[in-house]
Amino acid sequence: MCELAGSEKIDYMSKLITLMAACAGLLAAADLAQMSKPFEYSRSSPVDLEQKPAYERGQVRVLDITYASPRGGRVTGFLVEPQEKKRKHAGIVFGHWGPGDRSEFLAEAEMYARAGAVCVLIDYPWKRPAPWHADADDIMEPENAVLLQAQAVVDLRRGIDLLQARPDVDAGRIGYIGHSYGAQFGAILSAVDRRPKAIVLMGGIPDMDSIFLESESVPIKKYREKNEAQIRSAMKILRATAAVEYVPFAAPAPLLFQFARHEWNFGIPAMERYFQAASEPKKVLWYETGHELNDPRALADRARWIANKVGLADISRWLQESLASRGK
Repeated sequence: MCELAGSEKIDYMSKLITLMAACAGLLAAADLAQMSKPFEYSRSSPVDLEQKPAYERGQVRVLDITYASPRGGRVTGFLVEPQEKKRKHAGIVFGHWGPGDRSEFLAEAEMYARAGAVCVLIDYPWKRPAPWHADADDIMEPENAVLLQAQAVVDLRRGIDLLQARPDVDAGRIGYIGHSYGAQFGAILSAVDRRPKAIVLMGGIPDMDSIFLESESVPIKKYREKNEAQIRSAMKILRATAAVEYVPFAAPAPLLFQFARHEWNFGIPAMERYFQAASEPKKVLWYETGHELNDPRALADRARWIANKVGLADISRWLQESLASRGK
């Protein structure tokens, strides 16, 4: 076997590393293409938006909306918009936590609307009224859980379609904010949909393993002891929608992670694993609170961050006004 000279060896190793990186990139792209399939839909099909007034408050109008889900039935939600129509607005789509609904971020969306954003807040399939209601996902029925979660992601993507169809929205200034399940769905969005220019992931988990296989919570540990084999089998199926599988593909979209140090059913090592898996650019912020992330600084931090990314002016003013105003 011929021995390479020093300079030739360096050149050979450089070319080999470049080739390996290119192959890894191709494999990653192939993996992502396969992973994206459950979240595909026809963007050319009509959104079929129906809306009616809900209420108005100052410079903001809130509409009660439904639109067609590509997976069947209709998506229920709120559309929160500025009254002022003379300029192009940013757009923000919100994803609520699992037991919540479209109202979780309603007050926050009003604040962004005052600053110049049109906001879409949807219900997931298990929070919709009849006849569009689906039973909540259950890890003991993991195939159905994956289908429901995929529908939620598709319906959120349809919310982006709704925003982009509006002449008063700048399609290049769309962001996403999601909490808990909404963070999981935002992680998937970051990889399968390049339209969001900034994504906030609040109180998210890397995967269901971090709860059902790793949690030190007494009720979950008891549940695991009784059902471990079935849980382990379900976890393999639920990898299809595990957030940690998607955040490595988020670039170039920036990610803001907001974590609570006092989560009751998953630990800080899981959160750190999640953050480390994500692509750059990314930022992580920690709060001395529980899963609700009800520290006022969490609201202020994400508001300033996303306002900077999607071009909302003077967000500090609107934060101060929102905190100073009284409920009506």
